[in-house]
Amino acid sequence: MKNQEFLNQWSTVMQNNYGAPALALVSGKGLLVKDANGRQYLDFLGGIATNVLGHAHPAIVKAVTKQVNVLGHVSNFYAHPNALALAQKLKEMTGDGDARVFFAQSGAEAVEAAIKLSRRTGRSRMVAAQGAFHGRTMGALSLTGQPSKREPFLPLLKGVKHVPYGDIEAMRRAVNKKTAMVIIEPIMGEAGVIVPPPDYLAGIRQICDATGALMVADCVQTGIGRTGDWFGYEYSGITPDVITLAKGLGGGLPLSAMIACGASAYLFAPGDHGSTFGANPITSAAALATINFIEKNKLMAAVKIHEKQLLQEIALIPGVLEVRGAGLLIGIELTKPLAAEVLLSMRDSGVLVNAATATTIRIAPALNVSTSQINSFISIFRKAVTHVNS
Repeated sequence: MKNQEFLNQWSTVMQNNYGAPALALVSGKGLLVKDANGRQYLDFLGGIATNVLGHAHPAIVKAVTKQVNVLGHVSNFYAHPNALALAQKLKEMTGDGDARVFFAQSGAEAVEAAIKLSRRTGRSRMVAAQGAFHGRTMGALSLTGQPSKREPFLPLLKGVKHVPYGDIEAMRRAVNKKTAMVIIEPIMGEAGVIVPPPDYLAGIRQICDATGALMVADCVQTGIGRTGDWFGYEYSGITPDVITLAKGLGGGLPLSAMIACGASAYLFAPGDHGSTFGANPITSAAALATINFIEKNKLMAAVKIHEKQLLQEIALIPGVLEVRGAGLLIGIELTKPLAAEVLLSMRDSGVLVNAATATTIRIAPALNVSTSQINSFISIFRKAVTHVNS
């Protein structure tokens, strides 16, 4: 089947919540993918920050193949080695000896778990940021600060307050002793890769400490080395009460985690929450292989080097207003609302990116991207911006 045949079939079998996609991708290796017509693309979106080691990475393929031949699925009735090893690894990554892990499959599920955990404090009010994205399930959607996504599904959870991202005084006014949790992205991804002031997270930590509210760091997009650190908040010097992870955690397979630290680690009681597929032996094998490869090959140090090149070189391209982000989560703000046109031009030239907003191109390539691939991206991006502005 060719691209158009796949797309025709899409409209006959799939619901219309996404609209028709532009391409049908059928294979991939590393950062290169092929569509159904046999055309190759450089993937600089990475499954929206999910394929942290690219496609068909040998370490993940080996781990998954070995595990599927040993044990496939056991549900949450039984323990198995991979889940325990992965939970221990995540606990060590937090630096908190009290940390405890709950596994699910998606970022929205991890956020839903955080909401339920916060209810165990005896409080129910929640504070989130305007423009934030925390998922599309009803609880996570209640926290998502994007009216276009929320309004068709009202009424949502009550007691949710949205405040401007990066405004610590607005946060201070919104949080009180009735607040169960404050949820915040270290960097807002879907909103266009928005970076807060350097002291913002530390300020929220202080507010939560003063009021007893749980501080939840939504690291679904910034986590697993994406920013050059494991979670993305480390630069601030704080430890959240709760961390949500997904996307890169499974190395391309569906896996998420809600990690509770300190006293919050003991809020859940037996029967409070569950997930049939959370930390499935196969997905947790993929996660362990992913984390081990990142550590062994010092990829987070490489991510910082790539970040410096991208920020410096893209900022010099005419038509670019600003380049922001951390590590390999980068938002490129254009001087004109031409992001959709730049996306199409780049796709025509063999590079896949995301138009996060009308003026912002978002990139999130695999952490093992090469310098030559970075150079190719910059060259093609420069040509695309020049073309759409001509």
